[in-house]
Amino acid sequence: MKRSSGVLLPISSLPAPYGIGTFGRTAYEFVDFLKKAGQRYWQILPLGPTSYGDSPYQSFSSSAGNPYFIDLDLLIEDGLLTKEEVSSRNWGTEPRYVDYGKLYENRYDMLRLAADRGLKRDLEEVDAFVRENRSWLPDYALFMACKRHNGMRAWTEWPEDIRLRKSEEVINHYRELYREDIELFTYIQFLFFKQWNKLRDYIHSQGIQIIGDLPIYVALDSADVWSEPYFFQLDEKNIPLEVAGVPPDYFSEDGQLWGNPLYDWDKMKADGFGWWIRRIDGASKLYDVIRIDHFRGFDTYWSVPNGSATARCGRWNKGPGMDLIRALQGWFPKIEFIAEDLGAPMDSVVKLLQESGWPGMKVLEFAFDHKEPSNYLPHNHVENCICYTATHDNCPLLQWKEDADPEDVAFAEKYLSIRESEGFNWGVIRGGMGSVAKLFVAQMQDYLGLGRGHTMNNPGTDSGNWQWRMLKGEASEELAEKIFDLSVTYERTARPKEAAEEPDENFLRQQQFNADWKFE
Repeated sequence: MKRSSGVLLPISSLPAPYGIGTFGRTAYEFVDFLKKAGQRYWQILPLGPTSYGDSPYQSFSSSAGNPYFIDLDLLIEDGLLTKEEVSSRNWGTEPRYVDYGKLYENRYDMLRLAADRGLKRDLEEVDAFVRENRSWLPDYALFMACKRHNGMRAWTEWPEDIRLRKSEEVINHYRELYREDIELFTYIQFLFFKQWNKLRDYIHSQGIQIIGDLPIYVALDSADVWSEPYFFQLDEKNIPLEVAGVPPDYFSEDGQLWGNPLYDWDKMKADGFGWWIRRIDGASKLYDVIRIDHFRGFDTYWSVPNGSATARCGRWNKGPGMDLIRALQGWFPKIEFIAEDLGAPMDSVVKLLQESGWPGMKVLEFAFDHKEPSNYLPHNHVENCICYTATHDNCPLLQWKEDADPEDVAFAEKYLSIRESEGFNWGVIRGGMGSVAKLFVAQMQDYLGLGRGHTMNNPGTDSGNWQWRMLKGEASEELAEKIFDLSVTYERTARPKEAAEEPDENFLRQQQFNADWKFE
């Protein structure tokens, strides 16, 4: 990874029509914006289908794509929908925020119409797509069909025969019983990857790479756990024995109880980490750089008895460590990884990060504690790290300025020599651009100078998250030029080559004279 910079903006946050960002025209326009701004990376959030709470970190599958990102205008161009059909639905009235209720009500109806018209036409392509993705797609399509016929309830509440996948005969029975829905969910994935692959090719053609997040855990209500329960800490009824979380800390006196099922690392290691290898292989079809969320779980992980009210009663257990990392590096030598190593710097995690060789993260919003020095301060950065203004779990810089201890804000302004005329957000961005870190990433909200009300996710809250969107026109030519200028100043993109001056006539005559007489 060369010295460079990028922008964090989820696909859902693009200003596309019909309620949510998609792989359509505005995605291509944003790529053009990144190109003009001299940015080499576009960081996005997980692309999987979302479940309860609309979080991309709680997905029905770690391999499938989110149907909401399929662009409806592209389906109209492809003859699968009409403009009237799409325009007749209510996709929400607030362009700044996603209305997931309206999406859930209307999106699948549109996709079913498209499938009714396209399945037969695209049969050969779909069959090839199924063969290419046979490691996950048949189980995912069956999983979603079963959910639909069980009122979208979690698979742990399904009839016991299919819940426990008691035999191949049972699986085949349900495949035939729900054949039409299986075809629908298969075709939806075909459309997702068809549009994504075209967009990704365009992104690459512009010299930009994609950074994607890989949550360390998968959701309990997912095709991953249902189809391969052997690799998780479950009882004989496939109910989790213990679940994931983090212990109490400065931010939460009860810790955080995530509830994800925990891996059986001994079984995974005995299998050569095949489950993880398949997972990374799937992610490599989406992203160029993979950020491992909660990297510290590879070292030790917090295990909480299932049914606990809080994460207080958990305990630390040993993770897979370098055994897993070496396996991934061996199988995927060309993929770059980023380790999300935020939090208290435990010695064992620091050691594991050093042994992995992966870059860790430095978040500037965490840097300016006036009471004690922070290794997130730019002068403490190392080249092998990624510097962020903030992550999707943090508020924009201008809200941080409002909410932080005034002495911390004063320290940031002094440390970075921020002038009022410059703007606080631009001063912090300048500090990140100037860091020795090989990659600097800023949230789009920070480039836009937005504050309160523009946070993507507030951890520990159950509503109002994953909704923020950029408005049409905000990614302007003027903003691209300003970002480009900063990127050039701090050598994160190449300075434009100036046109060579035309040599004068006397110079050309002298050059010809020297050539004729072979003068040096």
